[in-house]
Amino acid sequence: MTTTNISVDELETPYDGLPPTATADFNRNGFAHLSGVLSTETIAEYEPTITSEVIRLNTQHLPLAERDTYGKAFLQVTNLWRQNEKVKELVFARRLAGIAAQLLGVHAVRLYHDQALYKEPSGGITPWHADQYYWPLSSDRCVTLWLPLQETPLEMGPLAFARGSHNFAFGRDLPISDESEEKLKNAVAEQYFEDVVEPFALGDASFHRGWTFHHAGPNRGTQPRRVMTVIYLDADLRTTEPTNDNQTADLANWMPGTEVGQVPQSPLNPILYDSLASGGFANHELRG
Repeated sequence: MTTTNISVDELETPYDGLPPTATADFNRNGFAHLSGVLSTETIAEYEPTITSEVIRLNTQHLPLAERDTYGKAFLQVTNLWRQNEKVKELVFARRLAGIAAQLLGVHAVRLYHDQALYKEPSGGITPWHADQYYWPLSSDRCVTLWLPLQETPLEMGPLAFARGSHNFAFGRDLPISDESEEKLKNAVAEQYFEDVVEPFALGDASFHRGWTFHHAGPNRGTQPRRVMTVIYLDADLRTTEPTNDNQTADLANWMPGTEVGQVPQSPLNPILYDSLASGGFANHELRG
């Protein structure tokens, strides 16, 4: 299937659904659930390709019953944009990157990496965790887009967030695991953080900060819960000394050649949006 002009135009034009208070709301809540980020037609244009690439590149072949909690949560394939030009169109979409920049309150964002997360039918919970445990970054000026590729009712396990938890330092040393599920679930309750669990209509998307605690329920539906994610960094964000083996691996794999204290300007980390560029959009050039 060839990309339609309608889909390309939508990916390259600004999203007009953000309220004037969007940046302040995002700073306070640590997440945003947005409606109509993409049209159903655009999602239908890209979902089959993403799904076929996940099937082709997936390396998890154990039956669900034989996997650990992390393995039961989802099938995970990273940096699909390097494997398929059509997927790259979506990952590099300036509409999506522009939302990330506006929510963070920065003029430009660059790519960290993308990640397809497919929760199979009967797939288990996604334990409570914070993404930035895995990222050797000097600040929290980073954001993850969570884009479901189908309507996602509660029974399919939509992503859910602890409102305001990005300002809570407890639990930042926990990888996603049974331990993080137990300790963070208790901490969220003890601190009276609201656990915001909502269905996602087709075309909805969420954005959350690196230290926002989040989780997802099991997939009790009959179809896979298909999700594409993209992680964006403030274009001026620098790396920091890794504090665990996962951060060491991330520095090497997703920001190759970047030294501690540097802005990641590798070929894997292009700028995707810059409000100071002509027309408000960058041309995906590498910049510092």
